[in-house]
Amino acid sequence: MHIANPLYDVVFKFMMEDEKVAKAFISAIIGEEVVALDFAAQERTLRRPKKTSGQDAQKEETFFTVCRFDFSAKIATPNGGFKTVLIELQKAKLSSDIMRFRRYMGLHYENPSNTSGKGRSKKARQLYCIFLLGYDIGIPECPLIQVDYGVKDVVGKKDLEVTNEFIQSLHHKSWIVQIAQLKQRRRNKVEKLLSIFDQENRVTANNHIMNVREEDFPACYHPIIRRLRMASESEDVQIEMEMEDDYMEELLEKERLVAQQAETIEKHKKSLIEHKKSLIEHKKSLIEHKKSLIEKDKVLKEKDKAIEEKDKALEEKDKAIEELKKQLAKNKRNL
Repeated sequence: MHIANPLYDVVFKFMMEDEKVAKAFISAIIGEEVVALDFAAQERTLRRPKKTSGQDAQKEETFFTVCRFDFSAKIATPNGGFKTVLIELQKAKLSSDIMRFRRYMGLHYENPSNTSGKGRSKKARQLYCIFLLGYDIGIPECPLIQVDYGVKDVVGKKDLEVTNEFIQSLHHKSWIVQIAQLKQRRRNKVEKLLSIFDQENRVTANNHIMNVREEDFPACYHPIIRRLRMASESEDVQIEMEMEDDYMEELLEKERLVAQQAETIEKHKKSLIEHKKSLIEHKKSLIEHKKSLIEKDKVLKEKDKAIEEKDKALEEKDKAIEELKKQLAKNKRNL
């Protein structure tokens, strides 16, 4: 069966707009039963001019949407009750999106509407974060990673199995999907579901279409597969995937240019550092040379002083000889 590639944002958004599909997908990731979802896609629209030719051609704008999903989810608890949590689901193809993740999480924490109850009984909702990454974060052999806060008695050196409103309100759970780490792994139901992202299943040169067998997936995930098949048959989705390709190509080219510029700057910086070191060494050499000249000057001055003293001594000696000659002449006359 041919399905659209959910690595594309437009396809993933199409898939998650179906509530039944969204509940099944999120339940599989977090390992809890999502009973109901109240969700809205948060969209950021990017505009860029189309390529045009000819002097009279008018520039048009195309649109490309990068989306994330914020859910208010009702989840069944083991004791037969229910809890309501906030779920933020984001996906990224580039590691530069990390700061975007942080900003969006911060918005959740500071938003006063992300609470339940009224008046004094108002409570902050617990936050779940799901990240679908098109790149590795350096943890091999792990397609799906769960990050959970731990509660520990520091003095007693033991873990505490507690459910606490204060802790749940200020700490969040996260699930990270490393799409590049799927590599044909199908060890359980979740990895079978995540195989929809396995890029080994691509069958077209443009990467838009993937080939899967519906019977390879548990029955509970068949609605997801059928939804992706619908996306593959949608002309609008196909057009937006092409737009996404164009945008990603431009973005990657910009990243390459930025990387090249950063490399050039780094080389220039290293060159300046080496030049500075060279100048410092040259300055040291000049200082040593100056010290040497000072020492030589000192030696010359001492030599000049010694010569001056010798000249003075010779002058005194010449005077003494002259006096002696005068005395000898006088004595000769007296004889």
